[in-house]
Amino acid sequence: MPFSHHSHSGQFCPGHAKNQLEEVIQTAIAQQMEVFCLTEHMPRGKEDFYPEEKVDGLTTEEWHIENEAAFYTEASRLRDKYASQIKLLIGFEIDWIRPESLRLIETSLSRLPFELFVGSVHHVHTIPIDYDAAMYNQAREIAGGTDERLFEDYYDSQLDMLQKLQPPVVGHFDLIRLKSDDPNATFTKYPKVWEKIQRNLRFVAEYGGMLELNSAALRKGMTEPYPKAEICKEFLSMGGRFCMSDDSHGIEQVGFGYRQVLNFVIQTGITVLHYLDLSEEGAAFDARFPSTRIRSVSVSELKEKAFYEAS
Repeated sequence: MPFSHHSHSGQFCPGHAKNQLEEVIQTAIAQQMEVFCLTEHMPRGKEDFYPEEKVDGLTTEEWHIENEAAFYTEASRLRDKYASQIKLLIGFEIDWIRPESLRLIETSLSRLPFELFVGSVHHVHTIPIDYDAAMYNQAREIAGGTDERLFEDYYDSQLDMLQKLQPPVVGHFDLIRLKSDDPNATFTKYPKVWEKIQRNLRFVAEYGGMLELNSAALRKGMTEPYPKAEICKEFLSMGGRFCMSDDSHGIEQVGFGYRQVLNFVIQTGITVLHYLDLSEEGAAFDARFPSTRIRSVSVSELKEKAFYEAS
């Protein structure tokens, strides 16, 4: 079952992604994906706008709320239009930045009947850590001046998010390595960081969340997807569940690196993957999403799907 649980479009993520939402969906269909989750970014407070958002027309929280509503309306229309060709779930990706973030997330969940959300941390000490090197360095200095100290703070912030929200899908678990001095280095060289990673993984495994295998790391020049194999093996030993995501920001990135991710899955020893489905059959795994179910597929079955034959 080729699927992605994390995607964006230029229509509702201006300046950060490309293409209309319908074009993204059409590309997923053309690639013979079967499940595709639409997860635009949630509204943020004006103090947390990215540089490209600080332009006329995009500078108010009200615009972000209106954009979220417009996204849900268009996503619903497109789900009906393409229902015979692909299964679409409508959700959003969170930003865990400051105490106010929790209220914003809960407001989005109460305002519209979303079917999932991706729990992500893109900021440490309120500073983006994946935007550019300058901002990463700024966050690192506040943390104590080293990657090790910033990694510790990142995983503490991530745990806070996990405990307060228990996201169905945990986004790019080790995003913090993207702008670090050596993005491909092992985390185990930092014992305190590794302990915090294990602690967070145990929590996700206990509440039943899914760790996404996110191919965006590959298109950003790293040798492994998010998260690294050492983290995946640790989570696997805890009985944790994995799903797949392309974290696409436009049509050129839909399904990017999925064959490499499948090889990574096999080499890592993962034999079963999970995905979200909409159904009234069976018990919901999360009371917030009464129609959303977690399904499983064996890796041996997955690699025989038409998506991989065509890719």
